[in-house]
Amino acid sequence: MDNTLIRMESLCRFYEMGDQTVKALDNIDLSFNRNEYVAIMGPSGSGKSTLMNIIGCLDTPSSGTYELNGQSVSGMDDDELARIRNREIGFVFQTFNLLPRLDCLRNVELPLIYAGIDAEERFDRALDALERVGLGDRVNHKPSELSGGQIQRVAIARALINNPSLILADEPTGNLDTSTSRDIMTIFSELSEAGNTIILITHEEDIAQYTRRFIRLRDGKIESDTHAPILE
Repeated sequence: MDNTLIRMESLCRFYEMGDQTVKALDNIDLSFNRNEYVAIMGPSGSGKSTLMNIIGCLDTPSSGTYELNGQSVSGMDDDELARIRNREIGFVFQTFNLLPRLDCLRNVELPLIYAGIDAEERFDRALDALERVGLGDRVNHKPSELSGGQIQRVAIARALINNPSLILADEPTGNLDTSTSRDIMTIFSELSEAGNTIILITHEEDIAQYTRRFIRLRDGKIESDTHAPILE
C-alpha cells in the first residue's frame, strides 16, 4: 500500500499585483507520508501561508499538481474543495475560531453537523474528542469561561472529530504563553504518537523542535527539508 498522503509536483502559485506577477510558490515538489509530524517554517513572505492554504484546500495552485489521499485536488471547484476540507482535514488556528455563544460540546460537534451525522453520534464523538484533550469536565463551558490553553484544546478536539487524514495547525501557540504552549505541543506529540498526520506552520524554532521533519521556505522555494535525528 502506498503510504503517501500528500504529493505535490511542480506546484506554483502566482498572484497578479498591478503589472507585476508575484511568485508566492515557485515550482514546489513535496510529499508527506501518513503519520508524519512536520513543521513548515520561513520568514514573512516566504510562502508558508500560501502553502498551508493549498494543503488545506483553501486555495488552488496556479499550475502543477496536488494530490491528497489519492485524490487530485488541483482542479476541484469550491464545493468539491469544501467537501474535501470537511472530510479529510482538521484545522487548528492561532485565533481558535470558536463560536462564543456555543459551549465546548457544540463547538466540537460543528463539523459533524455539516457532515449530516445524527445527534446521538455527534454527542458521543464530541465527548470522546474532548476527553482526548483533557477537557471531559468542561463540555458545558463556553469559550469565555475557559483559559487560552483550554480554548485551543477545544479547537484541537474539533479538528479531531471527523478522524481526518491530516491535522493542519497554523501557528497554534501564537496567542499562548510559554507554559501553555508546551502543554499544547505535548498534546500534538501525543496525537502524532497515536498515528495522526500533523503539519504545523510556525515561525518559532522551539515549537518546531517538537516535530520530526523541518521544511524551510524562502522566496517561494524550499530552502531545506531535514528530518530530526533518530534517538537510540
